[in-house]
Amino acid sequence: MKTYLGIDIGGTAVKLGLVTEAGEVLLRSETSVSFDGYRTPILDTVRAAAARMLADCRAAGYQPAGAGVSATGQIDSAQGVVAGTCGSLPGWPGAPIRAALEADLGLPAAVANDANCMILGEAWVGAAKGCADVLGVTIGTGLGGGVLTGGRLLEGARGLGGELGHMRTHAVDGVPCTCGAAGCWERYASTSALVRRAVQTDPALDNGRVLFAAARQGDAAVRALLSDWIVEIAEGLAGLVHLFNPQLILIGGGVSSQQELLIDPLAREVRARVMPAFAEGLEIRPAVLANDAGLVGAVRYFLNRQVS
Repeated sequence: MKTYLGIDIGGTAVKLGLVTEAGEVLLRSETSVSFDGYRTPILDTVRAAAARMLADCRAAGYQPAGAGVSATGQIDSAQGVVAGTCGSLPGWPGAPIRAALEADLGLPAAVANDANCMILGEAWVGAAKGCADVLGVTIGTGLGGGVLTGGRLLEGARGLGGELGHMRTHAVDGVPCTCGAAGCWERYASTSALVRRAVQTDPALDNGRVLFAAARQGDAAVRALLSDWIVEIAEGLAGLVHLFNPQLILIGGGVSSQQELLIDPLAREVRARVMPAFAEGLEIRPAVLANDAGLVGAVRYFLNRQVS
């Protein structure tokens, strides 16, 4: 059975795995990319971690045939470089990921945005398996997304497509965004947005875990905050449903485990906001691959590029 390196580069860590052609992860490792406040360039850390992982794979008797890379930021998939970011990651824009890793590893590589890889991984071996039209949204510090339509990943001209978090849902007097605009969806629908509102009323509500725990205990104020936040998520999703007519909306990120407090009410709010024909058969459920989604999806992206 052929194997491949899966590499998932985030803003704080890079996760690596040996992935089979069936999507099974055999070996895993993880390395911080922010260990010294980014004084060491992210790509340098990734290159060293990938070289160690390849050596470990070969020592275990595996010979990976290529590398799929999932990366944070706006990824020019055609060139395999970071085209831009919407946050503060020093030295990351312009990083030549594909060229550097191909030179180091002696393997062909392909690079795609992390949210796009998440949806590919879930469609391959996760919660979206068997679905051809899927809208994936990852809710966390920001809000990422990916669109699968007719079984194909929507990438656009350069691979930059699917920046769902930066569509404007509050064009008038919107909250300023890290991208330089104002009113972007992620400034209202991310977990960070929820926490920003919560700490204004209670500084102790400084993370999603604490917020959902308070909601489970019946805190009326927190439940009201959650309700308003879910409406913000639903408003954006409703517009996307009308654009793409998905059969499934997949919710990723740490909060996706909150079935009763997030997934169920979100499904109700989305269905209430779309035209009846679009709601028919529409499912909303959580992603299941967790930390493996990016590296598994990156390998799927690599395999798709090899065929196309």
